[in-house]
Amino acid sequence: MADNRYYGVRVEGAKYGVGFGSALAIAISYTANHSILWAIIHGILGWLYVIYYALFRS
Repeated sequence: MADNRYYGVRVEGAKYGVGFGSALAIAISYTANHSILWAIIHGILGWLYVIYYALFRS
């Protein structure tokens, strides 16, 4: 029974992380580029774009 609860917590955490990463990427992208198209593309990439922006922004 405890294993099922642990799995449920991990799945919910993963969903929250993906959703938050996409929202953060969209917000950063739109602020930086003022383009809805780039915001959508970066939203699909999610955490990859957030990490890229954090490392390589000028």
